[in-house]
Amino acid sequence: MTTQPSRSRATLSGISSRAWEHPADRGALVALRKLKGFDTVLKAMSGLVNERTTRLLLLGTTVRVDERQFPTLHFLLRDAARVLDTEDVPELYVRADPTLNAVTIGLDKPIIVLNSALVDLLEEDELRFVIGHELGHALSGHAVYRTLLERLINLTGVLNTIPLGGLGIRAIIAALYEWSRKAELSADRAGLLATQDPAAAIRAHMQLASGGLMGELDLSTFMAQGQEYLDSGDLRDSVLKLMLVEKTTHPFAVVRAAELRRWVDSGEYAAILGGAYPRRDDDSDAKVTDAAKDAASSYSEAFSSSQDALGRLVHDVAGAAGSMKLWLDERLRRGD
Repeated sequence: MTTQPSRSRATLSGISSRAWEHPADRGALVALRKLKGFDTVLKAMSGLVNERTTRLLLLGTTVRVDERQFPTLHFLLRDAARVLDTEDVPELYVRADPTLNAVTIGLDKPIIVLNSALVDLLEEDELRFVIGHELGHALSGHAVYRTLLERLINLTGVLNTIPLGGLGIRAIIAALYEWSRKAELSADRAGLLATQDPAAAIRAHMQLASGGLMGELDLSTFMAQGQEYLDSGDLRDSVLKLMLVEKTTHPFAVVRAAELRRWVDSGEYAAILGGAYPRRDDDSDAKVTDAAKDAASSYSEAFSSSQDALGRLVHDVAGAAGSMKLWLDERLRRGD
């Protein structure tokens, strides 16, 4: 692998993480950022012991990336930080692990960890996408919500002993799992902006799904496979898909690839590269109500365009309910 860029990538000066955040993710994050002090408390609680312990463990058992150790990875991280215009560059470590995975940990000072199997498998542009994905997690502050999810999961064992005590917490956990899956879609968009190569982003998901053998894979066939999964028309399949992802933090690889393609096709990706994106300087002015409306519109659009039987059913029921409300409002205005 080389340590020089094969082509220039646009620097997205002053870009806000809101630019790449999925609407359902952005709505939660804008609300969280309005709760002044909430993240400070979580960071303080985690930083006292957990983060210091984790960093010491990484220092003792893994390899820290710098100019001399894994210099290509070091360059890719620095270049992704340049593209996303941030000076807050997390530390990067490589650990010996045969599973294909990467993770961003830490609230106060995020750390990116790449498994050795992932580094061995992916080509340079694919690694650039993965590193940009993890940097996106760090810049969006996803670790705060993930920490909250972990805390609540740990609480479920205690609350299950109390009659009806676990129902509320389970609903919150289900919502946090849904948020986590949308947060992965956000980070994928950040990774795409970092690499500015849609084909490389899709190839990364193909590699993660197959375990490699890129020469045996075909991009268009893989995308068609993902569409077949999304369009399963049988109501039983729709219910089964919900059950399959109920307690997963990540969408399936074919879904993530399809969502990236949809984002590119929507024109938003090209608009951002052209300079049309929200700026960090305006983050404090972001309104929770606007973010909530965007999230609702996103789900409505997903349901309306879905070929999935359950998605169509939800859309039709919502449409009928909306029509009934309009009819009732009209009758009330007339005094009937």
